[in-house]
Amino acid sequence: MEDVSDPPFRSLCKMHGADLMFTEFISSEGLIRNAIKSKKKLDIFDEERPIGIQIFGGDEEAMAMSAEIVEAVNPDLVDINFGCPVKKVVCKGAGAGVLKDIKLIERLTKAVVKSTRLPVTVKTRLGWDEQSINVEEVAEMLQDCGIQALTIHARTRSQMYKGKANWEWIAKVKNNPRIRIPIFGNGDVDSPEKAMEYKNKYGVDGIMIGRAAIGNPWIFNQIKHYRKTGQLLSPPTLKERANACLLHLEKSLQWKGERVGLIEMRMHYANYFKNIPGIKPLKHILVTSDDLSEIKETLHIISELDMNVIEKEHSLKQIV
Repeated sequence: MEDVSDPPFRSLCKMHGADLMFTEFISSEGLIRNAIKSKKKLDIFDEERPIGIQIFGGDEEAMAMSAEIVEAVNPDLVDINFGCPVKKVVCKGAGAGVLKDIKLIERLTKAVVKSTRLPVTVKTRLGWDEQSINVEEVAEMLQDCGIQALTIHARTRSQMYKGKANWEWIAKVKNNPRIRIPIFGNGDVDSPEKAMEYKNKYGVDGIMIGRAAIGNPWIFNQIKHYRKTGQLLSPPTLKERANACLLHLEKSLQWKGERVGLIEMRMHYANYFKNIPGIKPLKHILVTSDDLSEIKETLHIISELDMNVIEKEHSLKQIV
């Protein structure tokens, strides 16, 4: 979720029902070097709480120092990322790069726990690959180090984001009589039905949603409504999508400045209007225009479109 789960994005998620959120992961080395990009990621706002700041790194001293820096901005917790599979992170011996070395995971975790008064949580994966799944052993060790909760992405590092997430391993950790801390599951949850199915089947204390919230912040309230009533909420209308997109844009401009805000919003437009037939020319304007007035006008046009008419015309074109 790097370059995605920034304050503007988190604001939309919170507005639509997210209970606990995390920042983009922040390099411990970047923090102690006072890197501008890393320091900017420490921005959190009261409206986002409760919120955790997520850090990553492969050096004990740097992780301890970065935890102290994080504590100064007063988040609700510190989260350690032992799960990112991206090559540029793994090659630095960070993220999922530590999964081959349980002793290193232990040292890094202890260093962070000892250096902060804040609750410390961890996100990790099942293991490096199918032949070295060690999440049960790692979960016990992390608990012994003093973490307060554990989130498990139900894939190995070698899977990256491909294949099916194997939640059976998460259930094994949750059902371990030694485990007392909350266990949260992550991976492949992209609908209210799946959220409840996985929650009930695997017995987790909660569910983390990442990619499924991109362009779809409504998923959190959709899950809550489904859990409470057993009924699915209607999908957001084009007007609701356009209005959410406009609010996201305005918050991005406010936090990043107009030039950067305009450019970095381009990655979100396709997701807000995903699988909406017949508006490709309008989406093209959104992802190419540098004119704020033109973008706002395009979003207004989209908001006024009749979805039923669009779908009917699209169907007719397919028939012809």
